[in-house]
Amino acid sequence: MRVLVMSDIHANYTALEAVLKDAGQVDETWCLGDLVGYGPDPNAVVEEIQDIPNLTCLLGNHDVAAIGKMPLETFNGDARRSLIYHETVLSASNLDYMRTLSSNTKVCGDATLAHGSPRDPLWEYILNSFSAQLNFDHFNTTSCFVGHSHIQCSFMMDGISKRVTLGQTTPNVVVELRPKIILNPGSVGQPRDRDPRAAYAIYDTEAQTWTPRRVSYNIPEVQERIRSAGLPEKHALRIADGW
Repeated sequence: MRVLVMSDIHANYTALEAVLKDAGQVDETWCLGDLVGYGPDPNAVVEEIQDIPNLTCLLGNHDVAAIGKMPLETFNGDARRSLIYHETVLSASNLDYMRTLSSNTKVCGDATLAHGSPRDPLWEYILNSFSAQLNFDHFNTTSCFVGHSHIQCSFMMDGISKRVTLGQTTPNVVVELRPKIILNPGSVGQPRDRDPRAAYAIYDTEAQTWTPRRVSYNIPEVQERIRSAGLPEKHALRIADGW
């Protein structure tokens, strides 16, 4: 089975469209959360997500805040400003759809899905070998797929020494999966690994492989919509440089 794995779209409809087109035919799509936050297109993104067949979708921390289940004071000023805008413009039907989703970890075959981490699905960032090490005891599948950090990478545990190593995955270079490994597909709408292209991955359940992918999209067009919506200038600048 060929699965599209993506995360952190953050209301960037243009980037989402580029990913869906670039991925081609897939059997299932797994989205690890944060449909909204930061970007200019929350309604377009949520509507597109609802139209994806064979979809498994989690809530991220920005999504939970947008549906009123997390205080906006939890977020920094710029993120909070964007969420206030999203709360205002999101349609009732899109909010209702988001409320049907869960922020809990989910097991799909031999993979565990989480937005942040299996230990703390909403908030923990897995950014280094130490934080990854703390999470390996919290899933029982071969692989765990996480988002939240917006960084396309992998963490592998050696079966004998139990040492965890960080790997910066390379686009289109296939990763063979073996117990245990944590993988991040990166961010569709706001990458933070100095590569502004939209990030995602293809997971082959039969071959047990993971192929990180990147695709370019019209960033100036999205920047214009961010500014037209009166959202923080920081959000327009960072999508151009991938930070």
